[in-house]
Amino acid sequence: MRPDNHHASRVRRCAFLALLAGALALAGCDYFGYTPIKEITASPAQFEGKEVKLKGKAIGVTKFLGLRSYTVRDETGEISVVTQGALPAENSEVALKGTVKSAMIVSGKSVGLRVEETQRLR
Repeated sequence: MRPDNHHASRVRRCAFLALLAGALALAGCDYFGYTPIKEITASPAQFEGKEVKLKGKAIGVTKFLGLRSYTVRDETGEISVVTQGALPAENSEVALKGTVKSAMIVSGKSVGLRVEETQRLR
């Protein structure tokens, strides 16, 4: 019986290592849990008023009459972000949580689509 016991122990150890490797791979995945911008811009009504996590490059950083905004660009598209916090540096990588807002939605199309930043993650 000893060889079978040894085999079962070895199988459990391999399964554990495979599970651990999978968990580490997911933890290292940069875009896990982030919404691709294309999904928001393609279906703005579906995201209206919902919190999303975005990650990308900050471009078009602007401060005008007390309004702070920038555009986040990922590999799928870009979207405007309004913030009450500090503006990121131009071309820096950012990650944030925010609420999707539109001035209005007409026939499923958004006018004034933006994300109002609630928390800067990076």
